[in-house]
Amino acid sequence: MTQTIPQAESHPLEPFLPKHAHILLLGSFPPQSHRWSMNFFYPNFQNDMWRIMGLIFFNNKDQFVDNVHKSFKEKEVIDFCNSKGFAIFDTATSIKRLKDNASDKFLEVVEPTDIKALLDKIPECKAIVTTGEKATETLAGLFNCAMPKISEYTELTYNDRGIRLYRMPSSSRAYPLALSKKAEVYGNMLKELGY
Repeated sequence: MTQTIPQAESHPLEPFLPKHAHILLLGSFPPQSHRWSMNFFYPNFQNDMWRIMGLIFFNNKDQFVDNVHKSFKEKEVIDFCNSKGFAIFDTATSIKRLKDNASDKFLEVVEPTDIKALLDKIPECKAIVTTGEKATETLAGLFNCAMPKISEYTELTYNDRGIRLYRMPSSSRAYPLALSKKAEVYGNMLKELGY
């Protein structure tokens, strides 16, 4: 039986960088396109990022959810990110999937994202928030800083800017923490940053 060699995939989205962004949210890489329910970040309907944000800001996990069509409300999500100053991208611009899924464990980073170039475009950014272990590892390596524990942060400096690197629990349902608990952890981080 011949084994197929995984092909490198390039990131399908452009970085989302509102000029006034205060927070840069970084995952590892999007899932395969057949798992998308909208054409934006955290598109898998089984991923709870937008339910977490709905709970924190609107006390409604379905604020950004279209349950009838099993999708997220893309325009509302984008408007929300713009209004809150959330920039979003991933720590890899090219990967190989070693298994047919989006699990970080089976992602091989072919080309890491130039995070410093992203930070140059969002001069008001005061925190980088990673949403998974692979993303945090990549960042800590890039900035030569300690990897924070889950729900904590470490300080890093870039171009004389002090920036906090927060490591949040994954918003994937594969991560074993209740939605309400994830929202509490993300909510505490946002409060610390003045939200």
